[in-house]
Amino acid sequence: MNQLYDDVKKVLIIDEMHLSIIPLLEREGFMVDYRPEIQRTEILELIPDYVGLLIRSKTPINRELLLRAKSLKFIGRAGAGLDKIDLEYLDQNNIKLFHAAEGNMDAVGEHAIGGLLALFNHINKADQEVRRGVWKREENRGEELKGKTVGIIGYGNMGSAFAKKLLGFEVNILAYDKYKSHFGSGVIKEVALEDVFAETDVLSLHVPLTEETNNLLTMDFLKRFKKPVYLINTARGEIVSFATLNQAIDAGIIKGAVLDVLENEKFKTFSPEQQLEFDLLAKRENVIFSPHIAGWTFQSYERINQVLVQKIKEGLAKKVIS
Repeated sequence: MNQLYDDVKKVLIIDEMHLSIIPLLEREGFMVDYRPEIQRTEILELIPDYVGLLIRSKTPINRELLLRAKSLKFIGRAGAGLDKIDLEYLDQNNIKLFHAAEGNMDAVGEHAIGGLLALFNHINKADQEVRRGVWKREENRGEELKGKTVGIIGYGNMGSAFAKKLLGFEVNILAYDKYKSHFGSGVIKEVALEDVFAETDVLSLHVPLTEETNNLLTMDFLKRFKKPVYLINTARGEIVSFATLNQAIDAGIIKGAVLDVLENEKFKTFSPEQQLEFDLLAKRENVIFSPHIAGWTFQSYERINQVLVQKIKEGLAKKVIS
């Protein structure tokens, strides 16, 4: 066995993951407790015994939980989003955080393009019509992606993967990232936000959920676009509300939307306003929904494990866990 540490250390996995995670961690000297059915009360009770915690999104990794995690040395997030984790506490207490955005970035890029092509060509609508024996050609005339300008906000793993997938479609690609620079190439143009507003035909969001990006797409923000845009959101639903989407579509600012994420993904907890606005949105033929599955492929499910364990292996030195 290739052990990274001198002694076997315990890792708790609290979400369902591809079972390849167990032998991958064991090969690095960890004792793995795989408990995808575990509830928060039991996590709080057991967490003091573990040096590692592997998660998806079952429960917030907040101060209440972390204060009990007396032995915790690292957290592994099997995915990209970090919005449910108290990052300040981890930094203050030298708890390392690893996440595996690279594991599903190709899946997200493919899904975004698939949704856009389905929207442009009325695939969902036409499919349902043909199943009912309705044959409408002119009403389902499509748009071509070729020649359009795609504006990408956020050029991390997801944004860059989406841009790479677009290269064969002969589009103009503009990318803006507030916290990165010098990432452009001859084909992918690094631009200011004002350039995105001025030239975009298709807007794709690839930013994390933070205080800064929560409700980023307000009507004031969207009114800055010089042309009507198609919107793709495979990032976080809280970036744009149901109400704003309806208002922007009615105003002709948004021509259509591909939404893999929603401002509230638990239907039973909708507020009355959210329910009303979602019902309006759901009636629109120029909106395509999916249930937060852009990065949810068979291939990414396993690849995330490989990326995550490799990061844990490289990120922790022998003396980190004593």
